[in-house]
Amino acid sequence: MDQAAQAAQAAQAAQADRALPARLSILDRSLVRAGEHPRAALRETVRFARQAEELGYHRFWVSEHHGVPGIAGSAPTVLAAAVASATSRIRVGTGGVMLPNHQPLVVAEQFGVLESLFPGRIDMGLGRSVGFTDGIRKALRVGKDAAGEFAEQLTELLGYFDGSRAVHARPAEGLRVPAFVLAVGSGARIAAEHGLPLVIGAARDEGRMLEAVEGYRTAFSPGPYAAAPYVVVAVNAAVADTEQEAARLQIPEAWSTAVARTKGDFAPLLPAAEILARSMTERERTAYEAARESQLHGTEEGVA
Repeated sequence: MDQAAQAAQAAQAAQADRALPARLSILDRSLVRAGEHPRAALRETVRFARQAEELGYHRFWVSEHHGVPGIAGSAPTVLAAAVASATSRIRVGTGGVMLPNHQPLVVAEQFGVLESLFPGRIDMGLGRSVGFTDGIRKALRVGKDAAGEFAEQLTELLGYFDGSRAVHARPAEGLRVPAFVLAVGSGARIAAEHGLPLVIGAARDEGRMLEAVEGYRTAFSPGPYAAAPYVVVAVNAAVADTEQEAARLQIPEAWSTAVARTKGDFAPLLPAAEILARSMTERERTAYEAARESQLHGTEEGVA
């Protein structure tokens, strides 16, 4: 790239950074629409990441789900590589890699490769969830109680980066990849003990969320990854010209969430009109309304 092109790119990045009043990021789970092949959702995720970079977003994260009909994102580090290849400035990461499903050494190696290929742009978001069904857990070779070993796995993983393990992870050792802990269950406490940034979802029970954040800040132990508590709040948000239009955008995901809570499977997204025309059971209606309560929607000014 010549100097003129570099200067133009730097100016564009600076302008994008100034466009937002705060650091805003995106988590894309690569949701599948009914009637479409999952590959369409994955390609849309890469396209979406390019758009997010153009708009000045700070981070773009992808998630990990296994055996879920409505979610195509099953291999977050692979997808993160595709996103990073298609962009040039935005930070790229995982929200997150579910550590109990993997060997920490392999996770360290994967992020070592990512950081080596895209230096200074990779985030390592880590969670403690395991597969939702017995069949998926069996296929992943993990037990239902594997989440209880998350803290030990996290310690092991970080050790491969700082070189304190007997086995040396190449090319991860010596690299600095920012690590984040997703607050599921005891995640907030574990993040505090390890001195890591916390990512927490904005749930319907705001008091419970604030209590978890306060507990994290109180118990935080400074370390090489963070000198002070750092909290990222994840919000399910939609913005449109009118509040009604924005609310309609979130209907398909709310319905798939309701299906997951009543039938155990997150289904591909149906059109909003088809969902509104359905005759829901009382249980489905309760789950659907609960999913809607956790969604934020409105006009640009209203959501801000």
